[in-house]
Amino acid sequence: MKTVLIAEDETSIRDFIIINLKRSGYEVIEAADGKEATEKFDLASKEIDVAILDIMMPFVDGIEACKYIRHKSPEVGIILLTAKTQEMDKITGLMSGADDYVTKPFSPSELMARVDAVYRRVSLLKERNTAVCDSKSISLGEFTLNVNERILYKNQKPIELTQIEFQILEYLFKNPNVVLERSSILTEVWGNDYYIDDKVIDVNIHRLRAKLEDEPSQPKHLVTIWGMGYKWIV
Repeated sequence: MKTVLIAEDETSIRDFIIINLKRSGYEVIEAADGKEATEKFDLASKEIDVAILDIMMPFVDGIEACKYIRHKSPEVGIILLTAKTQEMDKITGLMSGADDYVTKPFSPSELMARVDAVYRRVSLLKERNTAVCDSKSISLGEFTLNVNERILYKNQKPIELTQIEFQILEYLFKNPNVVLERSSILTEVWGNDYYIDDKVIDVNIHRLRAKLEDEPSQPKHLVTIWGMGYKWIV
């Protein structure tokens, strides 16, 4: 079953989201605040495909809930609900491991398009993980990407990556010295019918540079090709 955890402290908004999720064929687990969301995630983490978290919640806010859930599960999809005035919270949320965000007020069609896009990413990842039977690795200079174990090594030392970071890096490693457009990266990670903001790619590239480059502000490997996209230089 396709299962979504929705955490929203405003009952009317939560009920509105639940109705639309169920109409689209999702099973729903609901929580009224961030604390309840983390507790319910602990109980049903293997069942949950996507978590929708309002940023402004009592006890535990959406950002902290996002960090907690991402730490517990690299695979689960996470969408944040934000207000128009919470621009920095959007960036903070993406830096904390969220897949995407939806700005209030939103239409049912926009919300479900984003949920479906994130669910497709999770499904694609599961399919690829199932398809990988033999241990495979890609080595580029001091970096080795173990595709089967989903681990990156730099000079034989492991570097922790989120699943989105890993999927982006895997695509770059399979196409070294080739410029990859943002739209191409989005299609690779989220599928053909993606409904994801380009900003999600930029934030994850920023995170990757911080983890991989000796001087992130002057990257030697993961470079921006202005007006085009990104390239991994060997």
